Amino acid sequence: MTTIDPTVGHPRRRAILGVLCLSLLIVVIDNTILNTALPTLARALQASTTDLQWITDAYTLTFAALLIAAGALGDRYGRRRALQFGLAVFALGSAAAALSGGASSLIAARAVMGVGAAFVMPATLSLLSAVFPVRERAAAIGAWSAVAGIGIVVGPTLGGLLLAHFYWGSVFWVNVPLVAVALVLVVTVIPDLPGRGREGTRLDVLGAALSAASLVAVVDAVIEGPDRGWTSMTTLAEAVLGLALFAAFITHELRSVSPLIDVRVFGHRAFSAATAAIGITFFALFGSLFALTQYLQLVHGYSALSAGVRALPFAGAVLVTAPLSSLLVRAVGVRVIVPAGLAAMGGGLLLLTGATPTSAYSYLAVGVAIMGAGMGLVMAPAGESLLSVLPAEQAGVGSAVNDTVQELGGSLGVAIIGSVVSGSFRHGLDSSGLPAPLVQAARPSIAHADAVSAQVGPAGLRLLEAAHDSFTTAMTSGFTLAGVVALAGAVVIAVALPGRTRRASGSTAPEQELVGTGT
Repeated sequence: MTTIDPTVGHPRRRAILGVLCLSLLIVVIDNTILNTALPTLARALQASTTDLQWITDAYTLTFAALLIAAGALGDRYGRRRALQFGLAVFALGSAAAALSGGASSLIAARAVMGVGAAFVMPATLSLLSAVFPVRERAAAIGAWSAVAGIGIVVGPTLGGLLLAHFYWGSVFWVNVPLVAVALVLVVTVIPDLPGRGREGTRLDVLGAALSAASLVAVVDAVIEGPDRGWTSMTTLAEAVLGLALFAAFITHELRSVSPLIDVRVFGHRAFSAATAAIGITFFALFGSLFALTQYLQLVHGYSALSAGVRALPFAGAVLVTAPLSSLLVRAVGVRVIVPAGLAAMGGGLLLLTGATPTSAYSYLAVGVAIMGAGMGLVMAPAGESLLSVLPAEQAGVGSAVNDTVQELGGSLGVAIIGSVVSGSFRHGLDSSGLPAPLVQAARPSIAHADAVSAQVGPAGLRLLEAAHDSFTTAMTSGFTLAGVVALAGAVVIAVALPGRTRRASGSTAPEQELVGTGT
């Protein structure tokens, strides 16, 4: 076992950071690599919009449900072991997904991939915190956040590139050799740090089960609500069950001798505001990308590769602003930078609400780039604020909270914004005046509408035009919701984040932003 002086850090910390970023990139890319494949999957697997939402959310929901437990296990038994286990499970799930013969089997394989990713992501951030000294940690987290942001948007481009040359399963097969390389590097580069679980205490299995079950119940109710009916007994019962399980989780954690996480930290303004900022960012991002990639391919007619490339302005903007975010925080404070980032995301989304079926790409690129700049400003400062509250022995759980909020925000974004887009699209078709049989055949998704329009002769042109108009209107409705949530979040978080304050008397350190301690 390797021990590290926290004032100096590990001598190979930059090489370790590179391996951690590669591992992170593999699982983060899979959050969005499927976006450009959604139209292809809809055609190849006869998947409806609800199927597409589940294919996307099975990964992020499992990811979110298990992150806290996986972070605690990494803290207890060793973070390198957690990283190795997670990468291996992720590769197995990827192979199963590539071999899937239908939507149901693909959804199950995506859930297995989510289990692996749940062990990988918190391990990368907690290992980073362990090998870097405090004075370098903000810059390292900035690089980690930049990779996460870039990976999210490189995913559609990579997916498009693979689909241009191979079948849809290639977006999963690509993970297998990448994981093999990462596993070799983990063994050879990353030190075997001891777990930091408390001696003589048991792992909080009941807390882990309650947290996972509550997340699954709530998100499932949101995803299935549009089909079941928001006021149906099943939807209401599941939502109430999820909230009851969450209340039970909080109660259990407050009473437990060895809780999964000390939920009292959410009483700290910096911690709560940071988690909210991260959740809102991913809610807006994942929900908007779910609609935007379908718009680019099925309305504008871009190929999967061309649609992926047209998401690159987002990645470029993240690449510029994420490394600068720590410097900007030092200059004007986290209370300015994080809300400014959320406001930029909201502004970019509201700009995109002016899109039409014939909008020029340059117009879309500006809105996407503004969103990317906003995300780059949010992620590193918010993540650093969140981690600074927790003691070192809970670094894995703290990073798991950070990642859980990301994935849960993304799951809710796809579920809620996807449902808004789906409902609005169907309403638009119902109001189009087209024959009822045509409308009924086209209602499941815009991909179905495209397929039907190619088979019905002269009426197909009218159906295609109505479908494109309806989907664009539906997409802008989703963008409006996401933009309003981001702007409202910016206002609330600007109030909630603590201001600049001076260190306790007797300290010789210069005045700085104390986002974690409020000392």
